[in-house]
Amino acid sequence: MTDYPPGDRSDSLPNDLNQLSNLIDQAALGRKGNSTDLLALLRLLEQCHRDICETLFYEALPDNRQHLYSLLRNIEVNGGWPYIQRMKLQALLANLPDLDLDTLFPPRVMLLEDDQFPGEEK
Repeated sequence: MTDYPPGDRSDSLPNDLNQLSNLIDQAALGRKGNSTDLLALLRLLEQCHRDICETLFYEALPDNRQHLYSLLRNIEVNGGWPYIQRMKLQALLANLPDLDLDTLFPPRVMLLEDDQFPGEEK
C-alpha cells in the first residue's frame, strides 16, 4: 500500500494552495480506516472540482490564440488536465475475495414467452 500523503505533491504550489492541500491531507488522515467518511470527503472534492470547472474555469478560458497556446503549454508541461477518476466497481469488489458474483447476480435467462416486441400483448 502506498503511503499517504505523497511527499512531492505541494512542492511548487502557492502558499494558499499548499495550506489547502495540508488541510485536505489532515481531513483524509483523520478518516483513515473509515470508508464511509473517506467517501464523503471524495464526494466533496469531486463536487468542488465540478463547481469550479463549470463556473470559474469555463469563464476564464482563453479568448485568443496566444492565451490558448499558453494554457495548452501549461497543461502539457505541468501534467495534463485535472481529472477526478471514479473507482471501478471491479476494483471495489476485488477486496472481497470470498464474494461469488454468480450467486449474488445470477444471469437472467429470457424465456420464450417473455420474448415479445414492445407494445405487443400476449
